[in-house]
Amino acid sequence: MGLDIGTSGVRAAELLLGKQQATLARFGQVALPPGAVRDGEVVDIDAVASAIRLLWASTKFRTKRVVVGMSNQKVVARQVDLPRLSAQELRKSLPFLVQDHIPMPVEQAILDFHPLEEFEGESGDRMLRVLLVAATKDMVDNTVAAVQKAGLQPDAIELTPFALIRGLASVDELGLSEAEGEALIDVGASVTNIVVHQGGVPRFVRILLMGGGDITEAIAECMGVPFEEAESIKQQLGMPEAPREPSQDDSPAVGALQTSGAAFVEEVRGSLNYYQAQPRAVEVKRIVLSGGGGQLRGLAARLALANRLPVDQGDAMGRLKVGKVGLSADQLSFVAPLVAVPVGLAMGIAS
Repeated sequence: MGLDIGTSGVRAAELLLGKQQATLARFGQVALPPGAVRDGEVVDIDAVASAIRLLWASTKFRTKRVVVGMSNQKVVARQVDLPRLSAQELRKSLPFLVQDHIPMPVEQAILDFHPLEEFEGESGDRMLRVLLVAATKDMVDNTVAAVQKAGLQPDAIELTPFALIRGLASVDELGLSEAEGEALIDVGASVTNIVVHQGGVPRFVRILLMGGGDITEAIAECMGVPFEEAESIKQQLGMPEAPREPSQDDSPAVGALQTSGAAFVEEVRGSLNYYQAQPRAVEVKRIVLSGGGGQLRGLAARLALANRLPVDQGDAMGRLKVGKVGLSADQLSFVAPLVAVPVGLAMGIAS
């Protein structure tokens, strides 16, 4: 089971893992009340637990053991060079080695790392380059508390961008071609996950505290309408596929969508440019888009134009056999952009 706790809802996927291809046995989602999760962080444990219980009851999942995704302002992931030690020694020494690399007191953090490559330092010492992950204990504790209060057993808490790689990444399993860099971008309501990988190996992670809901809120505020009505207006308008100068004929909604949408595209472009400017960066060849916010008409074209890269819609569902999930073809098409994270989380057990 993979459990994705988003800002606007909770969703989960149950996979049956076979020798060749996984089967999506069940998928479901339940909306969260506003404010229960703020910018990806659980703030109302009772409300989140209640939504998860409803999700399990309505979808009839067959297990209560889950892998839970984590992505918010209290978790960071960055590339760090450390002395080459055994895995056991490195884990023991990690708090002392990385305290200058994270924006939080190390005694208040939960640390983990993903090894990337070994190399020789300037003084000839053996070094290990890792992707360091640090999360505040209080944030993790709240997530675990909500899951346990719902009656589930969290087997693991994982960084959401890592799950995206398993759910969406193009990987040459045989290693017959040189791996190219690929940027996976999952756009949620208020959190956007960006991960650059090379052949399935994560090279760069950026978590943006903005998403499709921010564009909707901008429209709601300028027009003085409820959020639901603003969301409908946003979907009807879509983003223009190329930037254009404001016109006197533009409605307030068009102006708000243009401004907030352009700000989002610029944040993504700035993140990818920052990574590409790093000395050891791999060249990004394409962008893969997922998440509910990533389906806004015109967004893919704007991202392609801003980054000068092809942008494809992710298809985690296309990698799976679909079992008797109880969803119609139209319903499966609607939820397809939302399954990448919970599916990737569930696949983490197999890896």
